Amino acid sequence: MKKLLLTAAALAMATAAQAADEVKLQLQWVTQAQFAGYYVALDQGFYEEENLDVTILPGGPDIAPPQVLAGGGADAMLNWMPSALAAREKGLPVVNIAQPFKSSGLMLTCWKDTGITSPQDFKGKTIGVWFFGNEYPFLSWMSQEGIPTDGGDDGVTVLKQGFNVDPLLQRQADCISTMTYNEFGQVLDSGVSEDELVTFKYEEQGVATLEDGIYVLEENLADPAFKDKMVRFVRASMKGWKWAEENREEAAGIVLDNDETGAQTEAHQVRMMGEIAKLTAGSNGALDPADFQRTVDTLLAGGSDPVITKQPEGAWTHDITDAALN
Repeated sequence: MKKLLLTAAALAMATAAQAADEVKLQLQWVTQAQFAGYYVALDQGFYEEENLDVTILPGGPDIAPPQVLAGGGADAMLNWMPSALAAREKGLPVVNIAQPFKSSGLMLTCWKDTGITSPQDFKGKTIGVWFFGNEYPFLSWMSQEGIPTDGGDDGVTVLKQGFNVDPLLQRQADCISTMTYNEFGQVLDSGVSEDELVTFKYEEQGVATLEDGIYVLEENLADPAFKDKMVRFVRASMKGWKWAEENREEAAGIVLDNDETGAQTEAHQVRMMGEIAKLTAGSNGALDPADFQRTVDTLLAGGSDPVITKQPEGAWTHDITDAALN
């Protein structure tokens, strides 16, 4: 009988050890080094160390992370703060629980031969802008510059840009939206020289907004078990990000191993990881309230059609990162 009891106890302990808590993370875009920290945490066993069974869900042009989160398809999502705050004001109570990205990689890339040297030169030009929530920083910027976005000699014509650089290369647009870590490199890879281009980084224009934060539904944070799961998830994820910063080529390789499409190249991912490391540098995962307020102020400065209409309340919490870091 004693042997049977010991056997049963051993089986129970083994079962408990195997019953890791499941977490589904919805990415904002396809598998690439932009999300290296999460793939590293999975590959290096950081999630397993926290007794987590994490599934990383790639995004794409037809996937809206807030909708996936609202529908229960994910426990957490990655989202740019303008999109998340706009969704919150419209009734989806998303909350930022961690902010791995400290800086913005968003910029406009323009042909130098258009004569553009400053934002005021955008007047009368065609500019490619991403939508699906990515348009908010641009619209706020133009509002602050006093430049209409409905065309004309005194305004800009907004071209709804796909997630590629074709509009610039094909001269359909004078400027296009690019990320320092992705599309700008694609422009250069096409054979265009940096000397032929003019770039405007949102950070340098004073209109940068926070990108790639981790968000969950507010109602779920009322559940102690869910909060504990998110504490462990954030702790392991930030461990993954710091590992990726210090081991960039290896991190890029891990991303490639997880890219089921086979569409990414090693050279591109290594370069992307190098640029991404500049954006996550200086972040321990905790949201800086000053960065949050800067984002809010930029969005509120939207003239007659602001991205958000009032100061958000309850849109972020330090509860998760405080527990994760301590």
